[in-house]
Amino acid sequence: MSLDTIDLVIVGLYAVALFAIAIFVSREPAGESKDTEDYFLAGKALPWWAIGASLIAANISAEQIIGQSGQGFVVGLAIAAYEWQAALVLIIVAAFFLPIFLKRGIYTMPQFLETRFGPSVKTIMAVFWIFLFTAVNLTTVLYGGALAIQAVTGLGVFTGMAMLAAFALLYSLYGGLKAVALTDIIQVVILILGGFAITILVLGMVGGDRGALGGLSTLMGELPGHFEMILDRDHPSYGNLPGIWTLLGGLWVLHFSYWGFNQYIIQRALGAESLAEAQKGLAFAALLKFLIPLIVVIPGIAALWLAQNGLQGLSEEALASKPDSTYGALMALMPVGIRGLIFAALVAAIVSSLASMINSISTIFTMDIYRDYIAKDRAETHYVWTGRATAAVAMLIALCLAIPLLGGGTSIFQTIQEYTGFVAPGIVAVFVLGFFWKRTNTAGAFALLISSVVLSLLFFTASGSDGGGVAAILGPIFNPILGLVDFNVTNMPFVVRIWFIFLICVIIGVVVSLMTDPPEAHQPVDLSDISFQTTTTFKVASGIAIAILIGLYAMFW
Repeated sequence: MSLDTIDLVIVGLYAVALFAIAIFVSREPAGESKDTEDYFLAGKALPWWAIGASLIAANISAEQIIGQSGQGFVVGLAIAAYEWQAALVLIIVAAFFLPIFLKRGIYTMPQFLETRFGPSVKTIMAVFWIFLFTAVNLTTVLYGGALAIQAVTGLGVFTGMAMLAAFALLYSLYGGLKAVALTDIIQVVILILGGFAITILVLGMVGGDRGALGGLSTLMGELPGHFEMILDRDHPSYGNLPGIWTLLGGLWVLHFSYWGFNQYIIQRALGAESLAEAQKGLAFAALLKFLIPLIVVIPGIAALWLAQNGLQGLSEEALASKPDSTYGALMALMPVGIRGLIFAALVAAIVSSLASMINSISTIFTMDIYRDYIAKDRAETHYVWTGRATAAVAMLIALCLAIPLLGGGTSIFQTIQEYTGFVAPGIVAVFVLGFFWKRTNTAGAFALLISSVVLSLLFFTASGSDGGGVAAILGPIFNPILGLVDFNVTNMPFVVRIWFIFLICVIIGVVVSLMTDPPEAHQPVDLSDISFQTTTTFKVASGIAIAILIGLYAMFW
């Protein structure tokens, strides 16, 4: 597959438009320069529509488009739980967590932890998040994006990664969050247009004379197992999407870790011009989340039908052995011009996520480490330039790590979920206890954060084993409890594992806090001056989102 001249023109126009918008929105009045609030929080002037669009642009990247399309081929609509459940989490975060974050005027998640647990917890989590964003998130998006570019253009993986890195740095480095968030509007428009283009055309291939809607009807009639949200226990993909446990288990922990306490996501809301705008922005993002499976999962299901029926030259065996190649195979079927639009959408998704990540890495390093421990009381412009340098260095490190870490992986999407699952239980537990239990102290926070990583490593090692080694040690302790839900330490799906470890972390945090000195009087979160009132617009949008979520699960249970 290759791009024709028209395709290249479309991609070129997209790149020029992106740079032009980034330069325009990054301008400062004559004689003025950016301060840290301008650079890291967009001057706290982001409107709701920019926040909502930027949240989706930061979220949707290579692992979503490529990974979920591949999972659509393998397992079907059940993978949409990652998108649809997130809508409810966004509503909860907007209603109950944003009022606290914005009232306290924080720049970063570690900064909030400092107000609750002291500087030691803040510093450890700042270092940890920088490592996670650089070694896991940046590398995954770079590598997955380069694979997509290779499938379309034939470029080498490292060359593709270098081009994506340079593109993201060039349009975002000068303007900071404002450049990232406001250019994300064009990114989301292109993403949705390109996504619906491939969905409609592929469904049209299935439906023939009956069109795209006829194609969707055919898929639902002939592949009913691919339109079930709750998988049976004997399903081959049960280990990744364990039936009812996708609703009752650790998927919620992953969602809250990502959408509620994740710097490169929540930073958009922290840059809002008001709490009401931030909440409307998250509600807008919640509604947009319902569209994502239509433009990434449905094409994967359609690819399975086409392959099974020997159409369009697709091989079921080849795609099943390498599901992440599904989206590229579908792109090859697109007509000239449309292929360029879809490729531009893919690039938009990748570079918007990269730009968001490096902006958050630079924010955490500059505001939580550099300003506090390395260079105190410097000029605002000094910290802005430090942030720019940090972003460039983080991208360079990710370029060096991506191939060694991910070169032998299978599903990009599942890989990043597994890595994130090691730390998500501790992150959510420390925030939940920090918010809602005043007795939680620094010792308890330390204990549960360390326990999250250690327990995740132990249970991960035991999973899939023959019952020896680590499993032989953990089994007598935990199998009696896990047996109540028909699992044990060797066959526990990772979604269940995350939920189980989260509960253990909460217990450890409570026990250690009770065994040690109570926190200082100023440390517990004071909610007395915080209003949790929301606007009518937010309430209506939230009600619509919840109704859609219930309806989708009722339809595809």
